[in-house]
Amino acid sequence: MSGGATAVEAVGVSKKFRLVHERNASLKATILRGRRTVAEDFWALRDVTFSVKAGQCFGLIGENGSGKSTLLKCLTGILRPEEGRVHTEGKISALLELGAGFHPELSGRENVFLNGAILGLSQKELRRRFDEIVEFAGITNFIDEPVKNYSSGMYVRLGFSVAINVDPDVLFIDEVLAVGDEAFQRKCNEKFAALRQQGKTIVLVSHGLSSVQNLCDEVAWFSHGQLMQVGDPRTVIEAYTDTVVPDRQLDEEGHVRWGSGEGRITKVELVGPDGEPTTHVKSGDPAVLRLHYQMSEAIERPVFFIAIDTLEGFRVTAPSSRDVDCVPEKLEGRGHVDVIFESLKLLPGSYDLSAVLSDYSLSHHFDGRDKPLRFDVDRGSTHELMGVVSLGGDWKITEA
Repeated sequence: MSGGATAVEAVGVSKKFRLVHERNASLKATILRGRRTVAEDFWALRDVTFSVKAGQCFGLIGENGSGKSTLLKCLTGILRPEEGRVHTEGKISALLELGAGFHPELSGRENVFLNGAILGLSQKELRRRFDEIVEFAGITNFIDEPVKNYSSGMYVRLGFSVAINVDPDVLFIDEVLAVGDEAFQRKCNEKFAALRQQGKTIVLVSHGLSSVQNLCDEVAWFSHGQLMQVGDPRTVIEAYTDTVVPDRQLDEEGHVRWGSGEGRITKVELVGPDGEPTTHVKSGDPAVLRLHYQMSEAIERPVFFIAIDTLEGFRVTAPSSRDVDCVPEKLEGRGHVDVIFESLKLLPGSYDLSAVLSDYSLSHHFDGRDKPLRFDVDRGSTHELMGVVSLGGDWKITEA
């Protein structure tokens, strides 16, 4: 496929399912009620149109039940839409469901050959790639065990490893990758990068919005079977998150804010080496990020966390007070929390700071402030000219 060509296309795609609410179990019940079943049509997709260029990584986001997985099944030919058409250019491979294509009674080895054959690889090709498939999956010691004894993570690793070794032009991946551990997630991201360098196209469904933003060239947001927005990842993700956090609103300064309100982050400051608030610091200088808070009632085990992003939306870091066990048993009244940097290692550029006050589980937010502070880092004691952070390190050349 040539660069810029369309690899995946959906035009006016609609898909419905028949939902049965009540089914009579006997002829007598059918006669008494006058009908056999009570059912209705449910439209999982409605008039969906978009295209993906060859070589792109394209993300699908939205709440559960929004139609993302149904769309992937239409694109891969598993389901046929009632209306519209889909087209995929080139060889495709897909990992859409945990254990799809695997026979539970067969060993991992036997399932590699079975699943690979389903995806279009010959036995000769599978034998040639077998060691690479097993090594990537990290299940060498279990390859001859029945897959019914595998954990969900082992299932995913083996299925994904087979799918990518088909050498597809287009790879479809559903949320099942979330089952993998952190090390496997890293391997997957590295593999995605390699596939993109080879000009492959990737279409993925994920609820991991930070990963979607970092991996994808474009993102499509779905809601109740309808395509709401397609475009730049950061723009589309922000539009989506504004709808899934119902208490989001604009504060007096025009920044997005959300939370239940028992505690508030009243001010966010960057404090320079002279101890005064500022919006400019030098790379390598000491600095403090200060969050002022006020509690309307006592909050047990509160956690503060921050996120620093580049203006392009790349998340540089997102530490929390829980990471370093700085969690009081209870906090009330007012005060401030300092994140202290003896040497701020950010490289020159502009950065946005967001801040959140949450419970210990990080699942309930008392107050969240989206990018209330933008600050600039100027050239300082760091030497690097590219990137976003300085790792330091000494250089040494040893001649043989």
